[in-house]
Amino acid sequence: MKIDVNFMWLKFALQNTLRNRRRSLVTVSIAALGTAGILLAGGFALFTYESLAEAAARDSGHLVLGQPDHFAKDEETPLQHGLDQAADLRTQLLLDPAVRAVLPRVEFSGLISNGDKSIVMIGLGVEPDSEFSVKGPFLTVKQGGVLASDAKGPEVMLGEALARNLKAKPGSSLTLLASTTDGALNALDVRVKAVFATGTPEIDKRLVYTDIATAQKLLHTQRVSSLGIFLARMDLTTPTQARLAAAYPKLALQTWEDQAFFYKSVRDLYNRIFGALGLIIGVIVVFVVTNAMSMAIIERTREIGTLRALGTLPGQLLTTLSLEGMVLGGVGALAGSLIALAVSVFLLIVPVEMPPPPGRSVGYPLNISIEPTLYLATLACMIALTMAASAWVARRTVHMPVVDALAHT
Repeated sequence: MKIDVNFMWLKFALQNTLRNRRRSLVTVSIAALGTAGILLAGGFALFTYESLAEAAARDSGHLVLGQPDHFAKDEETPLQHGLDQAADLRTQLLLDPAVRAVLPRVEFSGLISNGDKSIVMIGLGVEPDSEFSVKGPFLTVKQGGVLASDAKGPEVMLGEALARNLKAKPGSSLTLLASTTDGALNALDVRVKAVFATGTPEIDKRLVYTDIATAQKLLHTQRVSSLGIFLARMDLTTPTQARLAAAYPKLALQTWEDQAFFYKSVRDLYNRIFGALGLIIGVIVVFVVTNAMSMAIIERTREIGTLRALGTLPGQLLTTLSLEGMVLGGVGALAGSLIALAVSVFLLIVPVEMPPPPGRSVGYPLNISIEPTLYLATLACMIALTMAASAWVARRTVHMPVVDALAHT
């Protein structure tokens, strides 16, 4: 019986919204556009977060294992806070079922010279056989090919801008100069294997890739800077960190998010921008629904007084008017959700390229994440806000004395 009564009130609310169809259509349209705007902006932000998170984890590893001082202090000499016996540690880490790969890395700096010109470089020593297969296409190779472990001599890969400054190309001979772990100066002749681009011009001016053996030979050491631990899935990061931290209490273990300063900066910025945007759109929708309901209630004040005179309770009238707001907001929110879903699917089918962001030289695909939780939360918020706005507008009229309501003109 109670269900029948509630359905009856909902039916009355729906019929009341159809009294002035033009006004209702405008209200629903604005609610639909507002909902679509919130969902598209939120979906774009989520897609950006996911892309940056994947890029950060692919660059450093889901977890990074190193000496505590490697993350907390600056080194006075190269690899002062490096890891010893990295091969044994790697073998032990690979026994964990969540670990997919472990990549050692040697970080160093120095000069690179073509004989006539020397330029400051940032060097990375990597394991060629694993680095480029595990991480995937994280570099765009412009000339030549990636490093290989079976090379006949020391080889390097140069950033595009660095290679241009040195007038180097695949096959060119260069010299690396760096301080060793003992503080002495060492030089090593290398051959250029490839020229690559990261998409960030400032990095391409300095970055040099070489294999670990070459980096260790240059620095006179067997240490590595850190071990990047790559997991099977992103959601395994936290439990694996806790498990490995207990197994290696003397070492420090950071997550990809601890290393991803750019990701955290973008996330905080987007949270503020899209949070403010969602708030503004929500306020606009509430004001539109409030205005529509205010006009409807003013027009029906005598009708409300008649219903009161016939015995209808104020609470029942308030429920009906709230349901009218729910219908307007709910239909608009549902229509907006369908619009946002259609746009998101369209962008998956027809790729749209965004222009390069500041500091980068390549664009990225425009995609909108379809997150069910975001859709449900937006629908619920829109319905709740429009119901609350309608109830707030109607509260005074439904409690007006019957005589005053009947005499209203």
